[in-house]
Amino acid sequence: MQKKLSRVVARTVATTVAATLLLGLSACSLLPEKTDETKNWPVTKLYAEAREEMAGGHYEAAIKLFERLETNYPFGNYAVQAQMEIAYAYYKSQDQAQALAAVERFIKLHPNHANVDYMYYLRGLINFNDQIGFLSFVYEQDPTERDPKATREAFAAFKALVDKFPQSIYAADAIARMKYLVNAMAQYEVHVANYYHDRGAYLASLNRAMAAVSDYQDAPAREEALFLMMRNYDKLGMPELRDDTKRIFVRNYPSSKFLDPNASGKSWWKFWAKSDRAAQ
Repeated sequence: MQKKLSRVVARTVATTVAATLLLGLSACSLLPEKTDETKNWPVTKLYAEAREEMAGGHYEAAIKLFERLETNYPFGNYAVQAQMEIAYAYYKSQDQAQALAAVERFIKLHPNHANVDYMYYLRGLINFNDQIGFLSFVYEQDPTERDPKATREAFAAFKALVDKFPQSIYAADAIARMKYLVNAMAQYEVHVANYYHDRGAYLASLNRAMAAVSDYQDAPAREEALFLMMRNYDKLGMPELRDDTKRIFVRNYPSSKFLDPNASGKSWWKFWAKSDRAAQ
């Protein structure tokens, strides 16, 4: 009797499941199919709509429209322009990986395009903004305290632009940003030197400070690097080298804030705050 009851229950469950599936399939067939309203749009309308989305800051929507344009009309100037717009839209939407991928794709496909210099410049901007802090322009944290990988990559990207297209309209700005990045790399060495000094590793600190002085002679960070060299020579019991370094330091930086603990001044890296906002 129990076995018979179990078989009845099993058949009932199976019937219920089958009925549910059939009802679900029927309901799906009753729903209207989704249509892509952009499917038959002419290329001019697709481009205009995508540009309108860009102007409104709707970058994800703009990217989809530009991609649709490139798919529907893969040949011609509009498709090439769409590829550039996609890279810029990813950059503005703060998707660094996708932005760089789009830039590299464009450069590979169109190495001789009239505006390829802009894509080299955009590649630098993508890494540059990652280096200074992509989400904020508060500039309260020295950007050189971060991993210098993006700094080096941004410098290399801007250098590639200047080397390949010295007459580009973007070259002057790229050179200015390269100078900033050199300063950032020098300051990174000083951060590491300070780290070692604070932990009593005076020889390691001295070596990093010396590297900053010799490798980045025109960088603002050289001032602090020289001061660190004085302190490290003192800690290492090398008074003659300490005094020699101090003479060089005072001759080059007679009004240094490091000689006057009460002096204050604007951090070198904050100069970019105003000018970079204007470039966005």
